[in-house]
Amino acid sequence: MATFVVLVGAGLIALVCGIVPIGPDWLPGIGSVVVASTYAWALAARTGGRPVVFGTLAIVLGVVTLVADDDSLRTGAAVMTCVVAAVLAVMATVPAVRFVQVVRECVIAMLIAGVGAMATVGFEPAITVVRFEYATFGLSLVGALLVVFRLGAGFHGLGRRGLAIVVIGLVVVAVTLLYAELLRRYGAAGMVESLLDLVRWSRTNLGAFPRPIETVLGIPALAWGCHMRARRRQGWWVCAFGVAATSAVANSLANPAIALRESGLSVLYGLVLGLLIALVVIRIDLALTGSRGSRSRRAEEAAAVRPEPARTSALL
Repeated sequence: MATFVVLVGAGLIALVCGIVPIGPDWLPGIGSVVVASTYAWALAARTGGRPVVFGTLAIVLGVVTLVADDDSLRTGAAVMTCVVAAVLAVMATVPAVRFVQVVRECVIAMLIAGVGAMATVGFEPAITVVRFEYATFGLSLVGALLVVFRLGAGFHGLGRRGLAIVVIGLVVVAVTLLYAELLRRYGAAGMVESLLDLVRWSRTNLGAFPRPIETVLGIPALAWGCHMRARRRQGWWVCAFGVAATSAVANSLANPAIALRESGLSVLYGLVLGLLIALVVIRIDLALTGSRGSRSRRAEEAAAVRPEPARTSALL
């Protein structure tokens, strides 16, 4: 854990120097390589893989990218960094018995993804913003589902409840992305203008507008999943959809039209609103599956001790 913190801290300092800016032009690239390779190492260690192999491979690819200075390599490295950061942010969480612990886990995930966002832009990718966001989200979701598939030892660990969660989650993702794309391409002028007016008002008066997929799907899924994992193993399948939030954070700085301050506020607003939605979802879940009354709820929390490895230990 100490090694991880030191390496990420060193990489973050190099990335911040590039923002200020202080130091040589190549310093942010070095910071990106350090963070990306450390994240790759940590994700492999957390998921029971080979951290030395994947960490070394990430270093080699990062150095080659910086030396070659090719747009395609830089873009590929940025995508890899964004995806690894998004998946690691979800995998680094631990079960949460109470809502206060749920908030803690979501904040930790956002911080991990936030550092990943800085490392992503440190590679200076040449991208189309919308395509980059879709690609990183899609790859992150596939990666998270594959890891959870391994954690659950296949689909037979889903059960009816888990299967319903996965199906509903995929439907929500599909509907959200399809609606956004249809609205962008074929939406009625009046409806689009009304939505844009809301976004403009929020950006003018509040400094930012929360990203819908983070607020409506990502944070609630991550929060509810961490809460469920303390009670049922199917919670991991819910957590997998938390990459809707972590990938949104990890690619949040890729849009050059949005300032750093606005990106930060957007993430913060999405986190707060998403946690409020999660609180309602968790309360409904407890009302339907748990015991009623404060005394029964305290007894349920005391019994919610499903074992899971510590944050710094391998899940497999």
